[in-house]
Amino acid sequence: MRTHRTFEASITNSRQVSDDLDQLGRAASKLWNVGRYYAQAQWDETGELPDDGELKSELKGHERYTDLHSQSSQRVLEELAEAFNGWFAKRRNGDSRARPPGYRKRGDSHPRSTVSFKAAGFKHDAQFTRVRLSKGRNLKEHRSDFVLCEYELRPDVDLSEWDIQQVRAVHKYDEWRLHFVCRKVIDPDPPGNETAGIDLGISNVAALSFGGESILFPGNALKEDEYYFGRKKAKCDDSRSNERCRLDRKRTERRTHFLHTLSKHIVSECVERGVGTIVIGDLGGIRDDKDGESRNWGTHGNLDLHGWAFDRFTSMLDYKTEAEGIDVTVESERDTSKTCSACGRKDGNQRVERGLYVCKECDTVANADVNGAENIRRKVTSSPAKDRSNGWLAQPSVHLFDCSEGRFAPREQVADCKP
Repeated sequence: MRTHRTFEASITNSRQVSDDLDQLGRAASKLWNVGRYYAQAQWDETGELPDDGELKSELKGHERYTDLHSQSSQRVLEELAEAFNGWFAKRRNGDSRARPPGYRKRGDSHPRSTVSFKAAGFKHDAQFTRVRLSKGRNLKEHRSDFVLCEYELRPDVDLSEWDIQQVRAVHKYDEWRLHFVCRKVIDPDPPGNETAGIDLGISNVAALSFGGESILFPGNALKEDEYYFGRKKAKCDDSRSNERCRLDRKRTERRTHFLHTLSKHIVSECVERGVGTIVIGDLGGIRDDKDGESRNWGTHGNLDLHGWAFDRFTSMLDYKTEAEGIDVTVESERDTSKTCSACGRKDGNQRVERGLYVCKECDTVANADVNGAENIRRKVTSSPAKDRSNGWLAQPSVHLFDCSEGRFAPREQVADCKP
């Protein structure tokens, strides 16, 4: 089985290479605009959109095409074709709000677009942690001209263990970073045959049920960060100031670390208990109502929902479980919050408070999120919970995020968290 990962690295010699990367990033934007103009002309004339093959064939002789390495130029046009196809699919499905991809230009300047380098466009030196990125013919001052980037990865990442498929130069938060798109073959055995269920939420970002034991993961750290950085950003006069960008970058990094740590911790708990299948609730349509319009959850609810990147968490969980041989199944959450996980009675009024579920039929008292997680778990397993008492349902173990150590631990082991 092949698994893919994308590792982000900081560029340690950014002062030496930023001008060259700026040139490449702006060249990618200009080529995008050339392709965008051609695609619009074809649409106006024939009513059909050109595919990436036609774009490459028609524009390979254009001056902007040779600003980049040929494979980098191909990738720009492939992304443009993908963007047009996505827009056209939404339009065909009746989404009147969908807009076609636009031009990449800000006044008289071009923003720095992501530049992708396929196998022939980069050369990696693992010994000295650097990568050589090829320029296009038009941007070379001499025949062997290239961009030599020195980089730094997380300490736990060793690229020598991976087959690097692609390198991307990405400009964000006013700096260039490298994304290494990697692949390797793995064939792990599952830890066991047990099944776990995960209910995702906002107050508790995740509730984990093993059918006899449960763990809650409160989102206090995320909420504290949103409040803290929201107040700090409100004091910035300019929304594009260096300080505002710094705060955005730090908040994003902290949230990313939180989600990575949460998914890693959940996987380790599952491996420890011999779980071979994880069932997770599907929140794909939580932001939209039946008509496709944005759903209004109230002022505070909308803010909380915006800050909870459940789709990103699910993608992180997917590749971490894949490495351990654990299958992840996504199931509908329909009625899981209304149904008693002990007797199966369905009643929307049994959730007497936000965090408390009381069944009128069998008198089960449960934490509402744990009850939902157990119902999600049982969607793919016929085996009932091993422990039918109220204890594990009503009083789950609580694991908090310890900001000082950057990890999850039982509540009693975690100190107060400050940004």
